[in-house]
Amino acid sequence: MESEHIKGATNKAAGELKQAAGKAINNKEMRAKGKVQELKGKAQDKLGDAKDALE
Repeated sequence: MESEHIKGATNKAAGELKQAAGKAINNKEMRAKGKVQELKGKAQDKLGDAKDALE
């Protein structure tokens, strides 16, 4: 499913950026939120893989 892969890639990239910004300004909460968003993106990517396998 192409849309799940796109959503996953977007969330992974945004999460990585949040983590970098949080590290740069020494904000642990922002880094944690970035990690959560990155993991959400990875999960969406796996969901897309599973949907592709079923097609």
